[in-house]
Amino acid sequence: MTLIIDDSRPIFVQIAERIEDDIIQGRLPEESQVPSKNEFASFYQINPATAAKGVNLLVDEGILYKKRGIGMFVATGARAVLVEKRKEQFFEQYVVTMMREAEKLGISADQLTEMIRRGEAK
Repeated sequence: MTLIIDDSRPIFVQIAERIEDDIIQGRLPEESQVPSKNEFASFYQINPATAAKGVNLLVDEGILYKKRGIGMFVATGARAVLVEKRKEQFFEQYVVTMMREAEKLGISADQLTEMIRRGEAK
């Protein structure tokens, strides 16, 4: 687990995103136990309350759930939910932005498609 702290975003959000990445990439399979807030805090050298806030974001979204006295676990279906969430974020952050810029530059949909195909070849 490596976390590069991005000072422009809250650390607890970055912790949540790191857990999401691990779920999406299969490092934290569904129904597997997630490291404790204290383990996150120790590993990243952050306050346990900050780590807990990141974990609780994912609990609120139904990505993680708590087994009383045991710890936090990845919910069944969490990976699919996260992949869809990230696809929508990708669309908003990259595709919409790209299309707006293409429109400003007078790039047609066909030209844009060709540019994407050229990018695949690299």
